[in-house]
Amino acid sequence: MSLTWMQLRDVRTQEFTEAASAWAEASSRADAARDRISVEMIKSLEDQKGASASAAYERLKRLDRNFDYIHTECGLIRTTLDSLAHELTEEQVRLKAALAEASERGYTVHPDGSVQYPQGGETFLTKEPAPGGSVRGVDKPLYLQDAPTHPLGKAPFPTNANPHHALAQEIATRVLGALKAAQDVDSRFTQTLNRLKAPAGLEVTDATWADAAGDAAVVRKEAAAYLRDTIPESSSPADRSSWWEGLTNEQRAELLAVYPDVIGNLDGIPSSVRDEANRDNLALLMGKLSEHDDERSQTQLAGMRSIDNQLRNPAVGDPPMYLLGIGDQGGGRAIVAFGNPDTSRNVSAYVPGLGTSLDAEFARNDLTRARDTAKGAQKFEASSASIIWLGYDAPQLPAESPVDNLDVMSKEHAEKGAPAYNQFMAGISATNQNPDPHITAVGHSYGSLTVGQAALRSGGIPGADDIILLGSPGTGAQHADQLGVGKEHVYVGASDHDPVTMLPNKVESGVMLGGAGAGAVAGGVVGSALGPLGTVGGAVIGGVGGGAHGFVVADAVSDDSQIYFGTDPAHSDFGANRFLVDDGPLPFLEGGGPIDAHSNYFNPNKDKDSASNIARIISGHAQDITTEEHR
Repeated sequence: MSLTWMQLRDVRTQEFTEAASAWAEASSRADAARDRISVEMIKSLEDQKGASASAAYERLKRLDRNFDYIHTECGLIRTTLDSLAHELTEEQVRLKAALAEASERGYTVHPDGSVQYPQGGETFLTKEPAPGGSVRGVDKPLYLQDAPTHPLGKAPFPTNANPHHALAQEIATRVLGALKAAQDVDSRFTQTLNRLKAPAGLEVTDATWADAAGDAAVVRKEAAAYLRDTIPESSSPADRSSWWEGLTNEQRAELLAVYPDVIGNLDGIPSSVRDEANRDNLALLMGKLSEHDDERSQTQLAGMRSIDNQLRNPAVGDPPMYLLGIGDQGGGRAIVAFGNPDTSRNVSAYVPGLGTSLDAEFARNDLTRARDTAKGAQKFEASSASIIWLGYDAPQLPAESPVDNLDVMSKEHAEKGAPAYNQFMAGISATNQNPDPHITAVGHSYGSLTVGQAALRSGGIPGADDIILLGSPGTGAQHADQLGVGKEHVYVGASDHDPVTMLPNKVESGVMLGGAGAGAVAGGVVGSALGPLGTVGGAVIGGVGGGAHGFVVADAVSDDSQIYFGTDPAHSDFGANRFLVDDGPLPFLEGGGPIDAHSNYFNPNKDKDSASNIARIISGHAQDITTEEHR
């Protein structure tokens, strides 16, 4: 055993915390240098032309990543040292308490950990004082030792007439326990600190970040009792906000260094803090995923790379970008804001739908929708922010088997996503700095069902003043008044050429899937869309994209207000406000496919009316929208 109880007694754990503070300073300096490079130096070169400017730009971007890595690794070392000091101090306190009791009783603790005690009591036969002696610590509690047991109880008969014997034995066992625990701490943290070494070279590559991700996992394991248990993950967003406000800057920095994945995705934490944490976690996730060549990992990696590129290279005139969530669980998680949700008076959170997952298409299309929405809202009210919320697993289509395509016809994904969305919205309300922020929940496609399910939960969507439903297959509600904000605050955009807004209801859809191939649209989507064009119900329609799937669409439904998930939000029976949108291309006959009109609602270039009306509602100018007749 390399560590003795005398070394444990005398170790100055403060030296570890002082070293941790030095590493924390190094981490902070790297963070400051990273910010200066990205915010000041790189931006100043964006508009400059020429080979020199381009070369300087690329070198600064590389330097920015290097400082990012230094910031992360130094933070991990800092926490490792703090955790080491914390655990050693606990064992040192245990040891000193045992030594103090030994001293008070006049016992001697020898270098080998044994405890010597004086004579005392009396022997049973001679009545003479029982002699003193020396005992060593044991690994088991005394009552589990091999000793005669009293017939009326579990405690053993005393094996020594000297009462000091048992007391000395107990003290020796405490000394041994503290020493063995400290030796374990010493061994574990020696291995962890030896791991925290940067690979040779100045280039920070995917492999470097993969190594950093492994480092972070090891440090998290060692720091679990020291840090993780302090995070109020089961508390409400409001309580988390108060908790964060009550921490010192040092405590916050340490949590951000070791648990960027937890803090970055914790509703109730300020947006700027979540952004900082998630940018660090994004680098770690990209490193981790780069080590895997399976399709899921590579798909998510492509999406993360695109988000990372947009974060590092914002276009001139775009609202500032905040990464409020990122993760690789399920189909992937990504929450991105354009504009600061904490300082903006008007905040919207848009839930995407069918087919959405963390991939390059999401990073390209859905982030563009949120960016365009923020820019549009800011034309009417500068204090506006727009969020894209991929905090759940949306149903995917096409799926690996025809049966799985029925996922889109189920509320399961929406019901699972609704609580997470409400938790996020509660966090937005908790961190917003305005006395009465205007918050809008937006759902597109299947995402409108998720928003609807969130609104139908007890208490509705936290903080929501308005709800916008776009290209909706229904919300699960029969009437807008059920969504918790009053029917006058529910707004619907539905193109008459958007087949998703005209799904037949469950009883009368008569779905029959057949064949085997890719690209089929589930149960009657296309058939219902072709209905207005004069196609006879019951026709067999081929799958989208050249697939071999087919399905049969039932005859026209008897109640034209009912679609697959309750009342059609665009129908007069639902009672919402229907705003003007462009009808878009006819399925198949115009555009490239059956659902082109389903994707235009946010696009100011393809549907100026819809994008403008959405921007007016989100910015608090709903009274100025242009409307159209209900179905």
